[in-house]
Amino acid sequence: MALDNYILNKEDAMLLIVDIQDKLAAVMKDRDAVVGNNLHLIALAKMLGMPVMVTEQYPKGLGTIVPEIREALPVYQPVEKMTFDCCGKPAFLEELKGHGKKTVILTGMETHICVLQTCLGLLQGGINVHVVRDAVCSRTGGNWNTGIEFMRDAGAVVTCTETVLFQLLKVAGTEEFKAISKRIK
Repeated sequence: MALDNYILNKEDAMLLIVDIQDKLAAVMKDRDAVVGNNLHLIALAKMLGMPVMVTEQYPKGLGTIVPEIREALPVYQPVEKMTFDCCGKPAFLEELKGHGKKTVILTGMETHICVLQTCLGLLQGGINVHVVRDAVCSRTGGNWNTGIEFMRDAGAVVTCTETVLFQLLKVAGTEEFKAISKRIK
């Protein structure tokens, strides 16, 4: 993987939040931390004018995006899907391509199922993927770990929320930096 794939720039990147839904979140022991980290990422994306996409896996059965995230989004227009790989849904690919970004910052539930399969679909489509390890979760630590290792082995960059935030901010002293620094203290 070229070093360029490890660098995040607000002009080239977007945030993708996969299936952080009511019924899934209810059984995740890391729910609060994962939701909180997603809220930090959404806040910075809004400040920097970066696109944010969200998906919902079978919302009739699993519910909608959790209220905290839904209310924080600049626009709530989830792509509903039945496929585990978001790329298996034509409407998802159309919206993704419409943003024209070469890098996806990937978060969501569950790490070893929908997040993993979406990561593979994105990589196969030539998109750089940064998986935010503390903004994804699974019901068990073993499944989370397997998903993280699998995505890294497949070519994704595995990162964390603060690394993403500060890579995108680039410099201290800006209004965005001050706002994000207050959020993460």
